[in-house]
Amino acid sequence: MTRTIPDRVPTRTPSAPLRVASVPASHVYVRHLVPVGRDDQVVRLPDPRPADGRTVPGGWWPPVMLDPQWIRRNHHRFDVFHIHFGFDSVETDVLADIVGELRDHDKPLVYTVHDLRNPHQPDPRGHRAQLDVLIPAADELITLTPGAAAEIEKRWGRIPQVLSHPHVVKRGLIEAPRSNEQRFVLGVHAKSLRANMDPLPVLDVLAETIRSLPDAVLRIDLHDELFEPGNHWYDPDTGAALVDFGRRDGVDVRVHEYFTDSQLWQYLSSLTASLLPYRFGTHSGWLEACYDLGTAVIVPSCGYYGQQRPCAVFDFDETHFDAESLGRAVRAVYEGRAGRADWPSRRAERAELAAAHRHIYEQVLAR
Repeated sequence: MTRTIPDRVPTRTPSAPLRVASVPASHVYVRHLVPVGRDDQVVRLPDPRPADGRTVPGGWWPPVMLDPQWIRRNHHRFDVFHIHFGFDSVETDVLADIVGELRDHDKPLVYTVHDLRNPHQPDPRGHRAQLDVLIPAADELITLTPGAAAEIEKRWGRIPQVLSHPHVVKRGLIEAPRSNEQRFVLGVHAKSLRANMDPLPVLDVLAETIRSLPDAVLRIDLHDELFEPGNHWYDPDTGAALVDFGRRDGVDVRVHEYFTDSQLWQYLSSLTASLLPYRFGTHSGWLEACYDLGTAVIVPSCGYYGQQRPCAVFDFDETHFDAESLGRAVRAVYEGRAGRADWPSRRAERAELAAAHRHIYEQVLAR
């Protein structure tokens, strides 16, 4: 593709706020990169809505900014382009064109590598091809854990900055006292059985383990769309197998629609521990919300979940499951006490993250 490089026009004075096209701007991770109670002079463009009003479950839509034409029309409105999420369905040649448009207009690209393996895609090759475009092209890389950074360096020869995940829930919930529930409630939310979830072998072990623990209950949640013919997630056989666990002693199964945010926080707060039944993945915002609310987390050994916050870890990935390690992890959480975020620490962390991001933006602009 032939490109004509336009004349360079100054779009920002040194004293002006930094303008960032953050993809997406409305995600809680991005919203909590702003310090509390003060202005860090970073302005993030709001997410444009698609002309045809497209959305997906949960009220999300494919980011309009991930389009070479949008960049061509709007490059004068931002100083830095920062990709986080939302490129799942963007073809690699389009990503390459996006990179090209940014280069044509002297707009640096920052990429936060949240996912080294896309949790929604059973075949890793498509996501890997996208990373092969974005990671070498980015002017600066960020990721969330040292393990992910080491993998990025090994696979692409790039060294990202490691910055932690900001808080997910609001201050009031972080400061709210836990309930006086005396039972040990272990939750597994199968949601709509996205590609990286494999709850059945895990639940077989958990149902037996729970029976040996006094005052313990296993709560299983799943979305009702598993039973709706024509739904993308329609899987009545697996859904029925999950519901069937309700026949066992100490197991509570609930089928329902997507939780609203407030319902989700209430659900997580009602659990003593939440277990993530993932065969593959990288990082987790769910885990961070649990940390905010004081709910213990039991995570698989795949990805780098165990490096985000203190967690119990069991051996579980695409090729291996160690049932004994799962039993040990559950008992460790049952006998221990969950760590919990406190608001002063989360607020200070948020200020540090905001300062670190501004520094990165200033660095890539200076180059």
